[in-house]
Amino acid sequence: MNGLSVFRLLAITATFVAAGNAQADSSGKWQSSQEVYNKVCAYCHEANVAPVLTGRNLIPQYIQVIVRNGNRAMPSFRESEISDATLAGVIKLVSTSAPGALK
Repeated sequence: MNGLSVFRLLAITATFVAAGNAQADSSGKWQSSQEVYNKVCAYCHEANVAPVLTGRNLIPQYIQVIVRNGNRAMPSFRESEISDATLAGVIKLVSTSAPGALK
């Protein structure tokens, strides 16, 4: 197995571990979009496993499509896992923050 394949395998494993451990509170709701970013997105996107999201001027619709459908090692997140309203808050947070501001 070459280095790139090992890296991809590790990235996929880390993504699924993060997704499995990321849970809303006991009522099934996240407290805030910042909490979702911290507990779901930052696990990979702030740890050099996945690309940094902030400061890239990503189009909000693009972010939504990737979150809902997944992309490569990133899993998809259903509306039952992250509501549309909460996702909209995460998208706003990501698209308006400076590089490294959410660490």
